[in-house]
Amino acid sequence: MSIPPGDPTGTETGEPVTVMDVGGTTLRVGTFDARGSGRLSDVRRTQVDGMARHPGAPVPVLQRHVVDQIVREAERRAGTRSGTDPTALAVAFAGPVGRDGTVLGAPTVWGAGGESLPLREILSARLSVPVLVVNDLTAAAWRYGTESSVPFCLLTISSGIGNKVFRGGDVLLDPGGYGGELGHWTCDRSPDAPLCDCGGRGHLGAIASGRGVLAAVRRAAARDPAGYARSAPARAGAADPRFVGNPEIARAVRNGDPFTTSVLRSTLVHLAAAVGGVFASIGIRRYVLMGGFALAIGERYRELLVEELIRQGCFGLTAAEVDAMVVLGEDDDDHGLIGVGRLMGRRLAVHREKVTL
Repeated sequence: MSIPPGDPTGTETGEPVTVMDVGGTTLRVGTFDARGSGRLSDVRRTQVDGMARHPGAPVPVLQRHVVDQIVREAERRAGTRSGTDPTALAVAFAGPVGRDGTVLGAPTVWGAGGESLPLREILSARLSVPVLVVNDLTAAAWRYGTESSVPFCLLTISSGIGNKVFRGGDVLLDPGGYGGELGHWTCDRSPDAPLCDCGGRGHLGAIASGRGVLAAVRRAAARDPAGYARSAPARAGAADPRFVGNPEIARAVRNGDPFTTSVLRSTLVHLAAAVGGVFASIGIRRYVLMGGFALAIGERYRELLVEELIRQGCFGLTAAEVDAMVVLGEDDDDHGLIGVGRLMGRRLAVHREKVTL
């Protein structure tokens, strides 16, 4: 998404902005101070009113649920700030988003299929405030892009997998919103490859995301029930693999559990291949890891990914150079909120400057 030139931190506006991050599982809402501090405050989290809450519902119905939820949250936020009501809404959304704020698809929110949703247009009409809608990874990239001039690739590993490349002061995107969807790269072409939320098979997100790893652990448990019975999740109470969850898997990997670590390694083969492809094609030498699943495992996740990258090889780089190019993002879930707040602050600052000319 191309952003007009202006103050990247939004410090010129002096206006509070309601910011939202709509993910596959969680809706985060906060207020971003677009003045000098650029501070995020009053963050509230709730379950997204999408397919996780209404399994089997048609896409148009889920789209209406999500839009209504965003409107309710924006109105609630405005109603709690007497005298300083937010004058704009900025939304980071999980899925490809066009330059005009149209959501082209949202597999982790409302599943496969359905028509594109002109979200910015709908929200502008219903709320009568300036609205910005961008992809959640585009927003998150701006959190880091305003802090460093070094080109980087942001990778999120959570309900799904996504990426964005930030280079030359902007996020690299097709004008239609495409780009940064490594999660939908087909890395397993076998007929029984895992099914992605978008309806495709063998996509990276279906294999190496948090949901993908959880499914892989359950498949491994079915193949090797004795091995699973000796695993940390089973010994901690999830004797039936149907009841194991990502928190138990993350804890087990952090603590060195052989069974879950082996499963995670098998998924990282594909993620490392994707990273290697980005490096080989455009030479990005910094990869920032974020997302609830990756950050829940933390440094051990980074180490395992680096080990696989070194095993596969990054052309021309030493093992030490590969290790140095992969870093963990900030250990919070505020990436999209802060980034989209900075983007909206910049937009408002540019608009104000044009009005006063």
